[in-house]
Amino acid sequence: MTDPAATAQPAPDHTEQLPHLLVQRRPDGVAVLTLDNPDQRNAMSDGMTASWQTAVDALAGDPGVRAVVVTGAGTAFCSGGNTGWIASEPDASVDRLRTRMIAFYRAWLSIRRIEVPTIAAVNGPAIGAGLCLALACDLRYAATGARLGAPFVRLGMHAGMAATYLLPDVVGPAHARDLLLTGRTVDADEALRIGLVTGVLPAEGFLDGVLETAAGVAATAPIASRLTTVALRGGGHTDFEAALQWEALAQPVTLATADLQEGIAAARERRPARFTGA
Repeated sequence: MTDPAATAQPAPDHTEQLPHLLVQRRPDGVAVLTLDNPDQRNAMSDGMTASWQTAVDALAGDPGVRAVVVTGAGTAFCSGGNTGWIASEPDASVDRLRTRMIAFYRAWLSIRRIEVPTIAAVNGPAIGAGLCLALACDLRYAATGARLGAPFVRLGMHAGMAATYLLPDVVGPAHARDLLLTGRTVDADEALRIGLVTGVLPAEGFLDGVLETAAGVAATAPIASRLTTVALRGGGHTDFEAALQWEALAQPVTLATADLQEGIAAARERRPARFTGA
């Protein structure tokens, strides 16, 4: 008699096209958000911003999502905010501009509300707010030839979208000062050297390589992964004692799960673990 489990086919991908954003849900628990405005080098248009908020809200509430990958269509990751939009109100008051900008920041940085590991697949230039989006993710991989930078001062503006928090958190204060005060861009190899990206992969097959990593992350125990992700966000804990107090609660939560028993059994039996999030 044929075992149905042996012949069952994996569930197909589910893909949704939103204005300037492609949302793909894969059967391995990885969701892929593709910024889809290649003619504008994936600049953050109003339509893309609205689509991003819709997608993040949906993913944040989906227990089946175990990892999220963000990438760009075409040759760029994201060229940042639409400069035409930024300069469209030369006579606007500071208060009006502040209200407008903080809503923009919160919309794009909402990816940090998704309590699973997030990975930026930087397939091409990540500039300004585009770099900040990558920095808001937990991990960053760059394709060979990608360039990354925060050239705010070269455009005559102060950095935005939490750049003055996210860059020091990722690369340390010295490298952050260099990048923010000079406004220079760096190539993928220098980005790796200063810790701006986690790894550099060949441009050919780049996204497949990142998705392989994401699938490995998604295959880990969901409860343990979520709690670890939350613990590490925002530079981690404020001090040593705070880390101990968090771990003294979070680790027992995972010790009480069925996934722990499965993980131990799988290690003993030398087989892949099948975690269910229970």
